[in-house]
Amino acid sequence: MIYIYHDYGGTHTTSIAAAFHLQLLKPSSLPLTSEEVLSVPFFNKLTKKDEGRLIFHGRDSDDHKVYTIGKKSSKLIVPAIIDMTVMLFDHFQVEDQVILSNTSPTVPFVMSIGGGLSRGLGLDALGVPLLIKGAKKCSPLIYDLVEHTKKQAHQTTEKVLLLDNKHFKV
Repeated sequence: MIYIYHDYGGTHTTSIAAAFHLQLLKPSSLPLTSEEVLSVPFFNKLTKKDEGRLIFHGRDSDDHKVYTIGKKSSKLIVPAIIDMTVMLFDHFQVEDQVILSNTSPTVPFVMSIGGGLSRGLGLDALGVPLLIKGAKKCSPLIYDLVEHTKKQAHQTTEKVLLLDNKHFKV
């Protein structure tokens, strides 16, 4: 099984989701400290060259691969991943699953502003404190989203499962 967490930038809520999924962050550590937020691999570290690229975070306790991707404003990336997955699975007769889980609904407004300032304008002194505040606010919701994602993955036999996660709206 392959998990792919996706959102606009691919470096904030997706990185936190991957960290929870890989148990680098534990639910017992909620609410997260500033140090925990900043220690999340890839958190606020990706650049323009990483846009639209799958970023490998590791293998979970069941040996499933965990990736993230930032879509920017493209509505084409997720359908392309789905089509490519189905095509390759059929062509190579692969019996596996890809789970695409959208973390965008968990993004609080303060995190959007912080991401724009930090990643978009390079103003880390202004953006990073807002990102930390946003991460602290949404991390319990992201943890729930990850648990929901894993549960849905184990309850389906579909080759590709797309979770929009709108019910996790901040």
